[in-house]
Amino acid sequence: MSPSPPPIPGIIAPTPYDFVAPASIVFGSGRLRELGAVVARLGDVAWLVAGTRGLAGCGGEAAVAGLLAEAGLDMVRIATSTGEPTVDDVVGALRRLPPPGGAAPVVVAIGGGAAIDLAKAVAAVATNRDPQATDLDREVTDHLEGVGRGLPIRVPPLPVVAVPTTAGTGAEATRNAVLSCPRRRFKKSMRSPLMVPRAAVVDPALTVGCERPVTAASGLDCITQLVEAFVCRFWSALPRALVLDALPRAVAALPRVFADPADMDARAAMSHAALVSGIALTNSGLGMAHGVAAALGIECGTPHGIACAVMLPVAMSVNRSVCRDEFAMLERAVDPAAAAFPDEAADAFVARIGALCAAAGTPRRLADVGLDRRRLPWLAEHSGGASMRGNPVELDPKTLATILDRAY
Repeated sequence: MSPSPPPIPGIIAPTPYDFVAPASIVFGSGRLRELGAVVARLGDVAWLVAGTRGLAGCGGEAAVAGLLAEAGLDMVRIATSTGEPTVDDVVGALRRLPPPGGAAPVVVAIGGGAAIDLAKAVAAVATNRDPQATDLDREVTDHLEGVGRGLPIRVPPLPVVAVPTTAGTGAEATRNAVLSCPRRRFKKSMRSPLMVPRAAVVDPALTVGCERPVTAASGLDCITQLVEAFVCRFWSALPRALVLDALPRAVAALPRVFADPADMDARAAMSHAALVSGIALTNSGLGMAHGVAAALGIECGTPHGIACAVMLPVAMSVNRSVCRDEFAMLERAVDPAAAAFPDEAADAFVARIGALCAAAGTPRRLADVGLDRRRLPWLAEHSGGASMRGNPVELDPKTLATILDRAY
């Protein structure tokens, strides 16, 4: 038996990883027309969860029902998304679920990240709740991280088909649903690889109707997710490769969408980047910007994308000392003529993202979103969770409070 050849110098084996993503991704302008065929592969009745604006962008409820009817599917609307989803929203939808009978229901989510997260939570609890339980509030909270009993999602959820109508959250590819509870002042995730939508129909044409503030906030959320997933301490090779393709597209496309909302090439680039950002964060993780954004949403009701836009430049400045090479790599992906020296390239990338946030016109400082300065210690104390654990620089609440004070 001949001996094994010696290893080739310079090859570094990737660390072990898992990778999850929607089993089917249908991407491209005009591909909403394929919705019925996509849903019909997974079941025989559609349970609709939709945001009002998102549904209007698809031509209205009757138009969506028509697309599904072409594939022989009936449609029942089970929930309307009116903002970032709450525990009460999930409970209300569960109470409205029709008895499936002999049918195989598919949850069709149309809208931004709020509508898609609401749909994923409903689909998960519907199959994992105790059928004898009457306290649906407890059934929902017991499946959230950090509250209740932390019950895992063991039974596959109802299949979800996600149709994003914004380009930002990437919820069409994530394995979690973020729910808040204003009366109990928490914002927590329900999380499982089983919760990744079975299919995503990503039609960039559906984002054209987004108003500029929504486009800006969702676009910066997408860019935050791409950057944080790339430098997260739990990063893996495959998500990084996807980010290196998607981030340069997003950085170039977002200003073009601001200048011309009908620029379909730029819209497609942003929708692709948002999808990739969801895949990347699901398979790697996030960091400080998202950790603080969640707490800021609880304290001030700040929309998630706005909170990310405020915190991304701050987080990049904090992480610059340990992420020099990664930031330099991202700058060279955006600009192949970037400086050869890593310090210069890294600083150029930090400056580039700061300028992009400024051009978006979103709030720049914590004071701009209505935060009371006296609440900074509370904000630092409650900016934890999975996102903060992934931040490249470990931050205790005292250190974080000092950082947030400078960002006030």
